[in-house]
Amino acid sequence: MATPFWYNAALFLIKPLYRSRIKKRADNDAQYQQECLERFGPFQPAKNLNAIWFHVVSVGETNAAQPLIEHYLKAGHAVLVTNTTKTGQARAKSLFLKVPYEPLFQAVYLPADQASLVRRFIQKYQPKMLVLVETELWPNLIDQAQQLNVPRLLINARLSEKSAKGYGKVSSLSRPMLQGLNQVLVQDQAALSRFIDLGADPAHSQVVGSIKFDIHAPAHFVGKAAQLKQDWALAGRKIITMVSTHAPEEQKLLTALKPYLQQHPELLCIVVPRHPERFDEVFAMAEKLELSTQRRSLGQSIQRDTQIYLADSMGELWLWLALSQACFVGGSLNEPGGGHNILEPIALYVPTVLGKNYFNFQTIVDEFVAVNGVEIVQDAEQAAQVLFELLENPQKAQALNAAAQQIMQKNTGSLQKHIQVIDQYL
Repeated sequence: MATPFWYNAALFLIKPLYRSRIKKRADNDAQYQQECLERFGPFQPAKNLNAIWFHVVSVGETNAAQPLIEHYLKAGHAVLVTNTTKTGQARAKSLFLKVPYEPLFQAVYLPADQASLVRRFIQKYQPKMLVLVETELWPNLIDQAQQLNVPRLLINARLSEKSAKGYGKVSSLSRPMLQGLNQVLVQDQAALSRFIDLGADPAHSQVVGSIKFDIHAPAHFVGKAAQLKQDWALAGRKIITMVSTHAPEEQKLLTALKPYLQQHPELLCIVVPRHPERFDEVFAMAEKLELSTQRRSLGQSIQRDTQIYLADSMGELWLWLALSQACFVGGSLNEPGGGHNILEPIALYVPTVLGKNYFNFQTIVDEFVAVNGVEIVQDAEQAAQVLFELLENPQKAQALNAAAQQIMQKNTGSLQKHIQVIDQYL
């Protein structure tokens, strides 16, 4: 069923705005031209035809799909990954554009969701199937894939109550879109009910859990962290990592941490902001607070007097987590927030703290909260206090870790369930 006229008209009208947004976030003209080429055509040549096509939005979804993509690359299947954000694409390339996966792997931006563009893209790449990760649904993308007989799967799907209400308001768009999917594999029962209410086929929708639980830290990052510990003499340091932070979280958290950093010279805070366009802003913030700050992008190392290390690089999150003894996961103290994935630090046995606004990961986080496997804080002051306590009190950190690992072990296995369904379409 073709997408509604009003949707296509709206896309046509906002296209110039979309181009200007791409220009605004590009670091240089070459990057702008490259992204426009991938968004609006003529598209990059296909490295491999008949690839398994994974569409992931950004860093979080790329990380979630990592074990699945890895599985198919190891099995010798060609994989095409499309992203909608610069950070997502950088992450995908850092994970898979290397030996031994490089010949089988390609990452490009998803074209703008205009029927003619999407159709040309599919005809050029001729994918074996389209695997949409989490809630990344585009009406023309699904419609054109259906018309061109490309199987369409929504995997690791999640849908908050708030998002479901939003989709419900445009049922002329969302109902046919969900009915155009061959399979809907969701993380939990609540999401399953919401998808079915919105139009997904109950016979082809099922709860298989979250593949995020099947996560593991890449060995080369763990090895690199051990090397940095040695090279930068970090053995005596107590290290907190603040990851995926948004404005105004850094300002509030660094202000709250400042007294601890001043009183304890062994304390170090590594800051990994969510969006690269905010790197300079966060650096200026740390400087304004008169905290001794070094930057990864300038190739600077952590010195004896470094209080803040700004990890303004792409695709190195695992490295910073592997160095830390406590972690704050951002996007959870800002308003409205929503939170980010807590499973990466937990996979590395790093005691984890987050703010109260974590509705994007409600089901996952609540499971850890129920067994005291993570710490939820109300504000930046409490966050600083709890993070410091975890460094000073090994028993508390150990108890938090032990509870978190129980939940991790209980939930593994979703990856295998996803593979069983996907394999039916190979």
